[in-house]
Amino acid sequence: MKDSAVTYFDALETRSADEREAAHLAQLNGLLAEQRMDPLAALADLSALPVLRKADLSARQKAQPPFGGLLVRNAAHVFQSPGPIYEPGGVSHDWWRMGRFLHAAGVGAADIVQNCFGYHLTPAGMIFENGARAVGAAVLPAGTGQTELQVRAAADIGTTAYAGTPDYLKVILDKADEMGERLKISRAVVGGGALFPSLRAEYADRGIACLQCYATADLGNVAYESPAMEGMILDEGVIVEIVTPGTGDPVAPGEVGEVVVTTLNPDYPLVRFATGDLSAILPGQSPCGRTNARIKGWMGRADQTTKIKGMFVRPEQVAALVAKHDSIDRARVVAGRSGEQDTMTVRIETTATDPAPFAASVAEVLKLKGAIELVAPGTLPRDGLVIEDQRSYD
Repeated sequence: MKDSAVTYFDALETRSADEREAAHLAQLNGLLAEQRMDPLAALADLSALPVLRKADLSARQKAQPPFGGLLVRNAAHVFQSPGPIYEPGGVSHDWWRMGRFLHAAGVGAADIVQNCFGYHLTPAGMIFENGARAVGAAVLPAGTGQTELQVRAAADIGTTAYAGTPDYLKVILDKADEMGERLKISRAVVGGGALFPSLRAEYADRGIACLQCYATADLGNVAYESPAMEGMILDEGVIVEIVTPGTGDPVAPGEVGEVVVTTLNPDYPLVRFATGDLSAILPGQSPCGRTNARIKGWMGRADQTTKIKGMFVRPEQVAALVAKHDSIDRARVVAGRSGEQDTMTVRIETTATDPAPFAASVAEVLKLKGAIELVAPGTLPRDGLVIEDQRSYD
């Protein structure tokens, strides 16, 4: 239910699910048409399109620099991320869609944001600066490092909000204490790292409300916290799917899987971009009144590639094994250790009773022999793992 006490960034945040789906479908089909792709009858049909992975994007960019032949318009910046992968950036209003998050965090025209994200090569600094401009806030483009100068500037100009990684704010606050300076920072918008509950509590004890977002260099903002702090609300300009790692197949509602994002930015639309991150959709809606779906937040990496007996085993191979047999519901590779040797057990959900056909497929597809364990359908954990490494590295 919409909370009348909450102010929203725009009306899109409280529209109905049907309105949102219809609008997203129309936007997506318009972007697909520009790329000479067939229109979709429903958003659910997205799962039939190929997934675009970072490795694919990197290969395309090497063949067709700088953006791999993808549709790019109105690029004001070109950024470089590890890989290297190159991303375009725009300077139009809320190009990265970060304003919605800053607004939810209470940052507005009365604020001065100390932006401690990097401005060098990678886009994080410009992503948050663009968002701050979208809500009318002034920006101190502080970047990273030179903490004593950061404290001096924050004290002199009266910085009221911090943007940066979750832990660097503590470095600034501790340095301010050391210097005998009292800062006016009361809000923090963070990303790019884990916000541990103990750290958020420490900021709260200092009178600083800290909220986090989930964003990437390729996509911009994907999801964000509101003051309700019950999951991360999906941004209005993206379509998010949760899929089985190594495939493009959506998981059942609530299950953990890889986050795949379609961004509706007309200047740089990405269709089914695989983030490599794990998360899950939460049921229901946020108590803050925003009606879009929510994810649990970052829950680890989906790239579970593991070396067993000197050979790499990849999620794509596990997916190929499942696809090879109609009788397999799902499978999980478990890497273990016996004495000084690696072991591999392949746990298979099936109603079949003979492991022999599966053993032959395991050797063919995974290029390794291993023990086969047949389990009843529904037995394997729904935690997003298709390769589980139980070996101790201590």
